[in-house]
Amino acid sequence: MTLTTVSSKYQIVIPREIRENLKITPGQKLQMIQIGRRIEILILEPIENARGLFPNLDTSNYRDEDDGEL
Repeated sequence: MTLTTVSSKYQIVIPREIRENLKITPGQKLQMIQIGRRIEILILEPIENARGLFPNLDTSNYRDEDDGEL
């Protein structure tokens, strides 16, 4: 377990070991979620990283444009 301290500007530093293990880079987006008295930090991946995630997905039934019908 690694400890970090909240600065006077309410900032925290992610410890080096965690940054390196999770490959967190400067400018990367993180989402913080409060669960009771706990804070979870989630790494947000760019949508581009999802390309190829479902290689066998059949998209032939999807429309490119809205035809105006509901």
